[in-house]
Amino acid sequence: METTFLMLKPDGVQRGLIGEVISRIEEKGLRIDAMKMIQIEKERAENHYAEHKGKDFYEPLLEYITSGPVVVMAVTGNSAIPVVRDIVGATDPKDADPGTIRGDFGLDIGRNIVHAADSEESAERELDIFFESGEYQEYNRVEEKWIYES
Repeated sequence: METTFLMLKPDGVQRGLIGEVISRIEEKGLRIDAMKMIQIEKERAENHYAEHKGKDFYEPLLEYITSGPVVVMAVTGNSAIPVVRDIVGATDPKDADPGTIRGDFGLDIGRNIVHAADSEESAERELDIFFESGEYQEYNRVEEKWIYES
């Protein structure tokens, strides 16, 4: 089992897609171990997007991600990182397959509904930015025996 980070961005929250995103995660068989709605302050946004500092889209990205509430989640399951990446789809919604979150709801790369960690290192770093250890609720869903072979 691995845990990854998923964020429903301000456009997803404002468009009323919180339930849709949660449903897709849970319907796949993944478990949400932590979740909260927050308003990201600039310092946390700078930390989260530090790898993009100096790029032309960095300042507009900070302005956007701090413009409204977001929903952050710790999502757990076998191969959670690639599975969640498949559920959300390609970064640019124009390239995202139908049936993915971005493919179904996005049109613009700057308003692509969700962010998902792209590696184990990113997931760990991003989870640490948004959650403290006491915020996780580890549990087993009763249907996990029907989802996983072992």
